[in-house]
Amino acid sequence: MTMTTSEHIFLLKDAMQNAYAPYSNYKVGALIISETGAIHIGCNVENASYPQGGCAESGAISAMIVGGDKRIKQIYIMSDDDDGATPCGGCRQRIREFSDSETLITLCSSEEIIETLSVEDLLPKSFGPEYLK
Repeated sequence: MTMTTSEHIFLLKDAMQNAYAPYSNYKVGALIISETGAIHIGCNVENASYPQGGCAESGAISAMIVGGDKRIKQIYIMSDDDDGATPCGGCRQRIREFSDSETLITLCSSEEIIETLSVEDLLPKSFGPEYLK
């Protein structure tokens, strides 16, 4: 069964609201649609040994790998930021690792989709696994 964008946003908002961010109060949710169409969700998880927490994008990527998938078809990222959540530098590289030129990165506020980017838009002139072959 294929989910709609509004269903993706509902799941994403739920993930964001369940994030554990007592230090920054900056909750983030991430939802990946893999190449197989499977859904993988993550949220940020902070801890007292700041900055040793985990990002939402990294959690969703880990869930994707555990689920047996290796490619991101689309990733949605949501925060309460009106401009939409943007991934940190480390997560941009992690997204790049499991993406291709067709991968879409959709940045969302808690109310709406703000912007959809390509991997090249998100991380121009990036270094990926193909350079290590």
